[in-house]
Order: sequence, then C-alpha cells, then structure tokens
Amino acid sequence: MTEYVNRYWLEFLTIASVHLLAVASPGPDFAIVLKHSISFGRRAAIMTSIGVGVAILIHVAYSLLGIGILIKTTPVLFQIFSYVAAAYLLYLGWGAIRSPAPDSLAETQENKQNSVISDKRAFVVGVLTNGLNPKATLFFLSVFAVAVSPETPNIIKLGYGLYLAFATGVWFCVLSFFLSSKKVTRFIGKKGYWFDRVMGIVLILLAIKLVMPV
Repeated sequence: MTEYVNRYWLEFLTIASVHLLAVASPGPDFAIVLKHSISFGRRAAIMTSIGVGVAILIHVAYSLLGIGILIKTTPVLFQIFSYVAAAYLLYLGWGAIRSPAPDSLAETQENKQNSVISDKRAFVVGVLTNGLNPKATLFFLSVFAVAVSPETPNIIKLGYGLYLAFATGVWFCVLSFFLSSKKVTRFIGKKGYWFDRVMGIVLILLAIKLVMPV
C-alpha cells in the first residue's frame, strides 16, 4: 500500500513541476488574461482566468478517454484543430488592433468607464482560448503518456487533472490581481489603446505560429 501511495505522489510531484513551468510560460492564456486585466479590469480578468482553469478539464477529459490520441495521430484532424484555434486568436487579435485612440484625456476616462465585458463572455473567452490551444493538447497528452503510469487508476488521473485545473486558475487569478493593480493601470494611463494594439499583434503572431510548420 505504501509503495502505491509513494508512486502516486511521485507522479503528482512530477506533473505539478512540469505544469508549473508550462503555465508560467507566456502564451495565448497569458496574453488574453493580460489584455482583459488592462482593458476591462480585475473582475473580467479573474473570470477569464477561471475559464482558462475550467478548460484544463477539457484536455484532461479527452486525455483520459483516449480522444486526444486520435487527434494527435490523425494529421488532418490536428491540422483542422490548429486552424480553428489560429482563426480564433486572429479574431481576438484583430479586434484588439482596431481599438480606437481617444482624442482627449476626458475621452480616455469615458472609454475606460464604458469599456466593459460581461462575466459570461470573459469566462467563455478564457475557456475557448485554452480549450482551442493545440499546444495545450500536446502538453496534456505528453504528460499523461510519459509521467503517468498506464496502471494508474482513472480516479487518480482525474485527481491530477482537478489539481491542474485548480492550479492554473489560481495562477492566472493571482496574475490578474497584479496586472489590474493601480500601479500597473497608472503606468498604462491614457496610452492603453497602444497596449491593446501590441497585444493584438502578439495574439496574431501566436496564431501564425500555430499553423506554421515546425
């Protein structure tokens, strides 16, 4: 019994360590949480972060069901998946680039007050941004194939997945608190529309990277 417990703890620590490195790396999730923090404020960024965390469960589910293997080993399916993800990032990026520049400080403050996004939309954006990321698909397939033993019960694997979802959501929520702080908001100031455009370019570059051959 002790041997099995030790093995599962070793698997868990391995997964947690790899996940920590992966979640801290800049990517679409980071870009969209950063954008929402600056553009819409803390609440929107937190809802987006929760959406990202929930999307992790999608990857865990198809990894456990074996559907992810089908996607990975069928080039046409994976390519379609990649193009859908890239199109979504292009849509977000183009919308950010088109953010208008205010003519005055008063208009900047008015735009800031009127710039809102519903909790539901922020949550859905988080889910779609992570759920449609093929690199996240490959990450979870690799983790469950390499770090987790085939003999590990699915209930234990589900426990790993719940931790990964929770840890991802917490990480981005903490990030949201930092990015939406008064100091950061003051630093962006009335030039925030330039930040939107830069983040739009970043999202478009990420989209291009998804469909470019390695």
